[in-house]
Amino acid sequence: MRRRPLSLVQDDLVDYEKAMERMTDLVGQRQRDERSDTLWLLSHPQVYTVGRRTPEQHLPDPAHGIPVVSTGRGGQLTYHGPGQLVGYLVVKLGEDEGIVDYVREVELRLVGALGALGVAAERRDTPPGSELLTGVWTAETGRKIVSIGMRQSRGVTSHGFALNVDGDLTPWGWAVACGMPDVDMTSMGREAPAAAAMDRVRAAVAEAFEAS
Repeated sequence: MRRRPLSLVQDDLVDYEKAMERMTDLVGQRQRDERSDTLWLLSHPQVYTVGRRTPEQHLPDPAHGIPVVSTGRGGQLTYHGPGQLVGYLVVKLGEDEGIVDYVREVELRLVGALGALGVAAERRDTPPGSELLTGVWTAETGRKIVSIGMRQSRGVTSHGFALNVDGDLTPWGWAVACGMPDVDMTSMGREAPAAAAMDRVRAAVAEAFEAS
């Protein structure tokens, strides 16, 4: 894996649509070489975000009262909420890299961060014809703990990952997450409660991404 130091930006709870506006600004700055590669760590109030391929039958019942927002990233439906660590990656890719290459790097860096926190994790290859298995899964229980959805524009990445730290997992069951009806979403709090401290998780993720 190539060395790729990032500038670290941290916030607590940020409204999703406001975060998208700021991320668009960060991407523009990176495209113009006005800033360095950046990792932005934050969390969102409750919201479902859907990719371009998300079928209507995968959406939650509106009676639950959680907004559903369309987004330009890859991937399908994802839930965000308090207790989840979101990382947006604004990175200029090398001429020999594509977005799929970088997503694989993101998976491996998150596997490393989780391992440092005491949770054995793995990335998965997608069998031909199957729904994309992008993300990170626990090695022992086979549950999905990180969702990843990214895109690139003019050589710069945007969007990123969502690591479930210690939030309420119930809303995941009100919709079809990641295009997989049978997926079992999990969190640090479920897998390793002693490691599910947000400050500790933020520090481990920042270190795994060489971000400071």
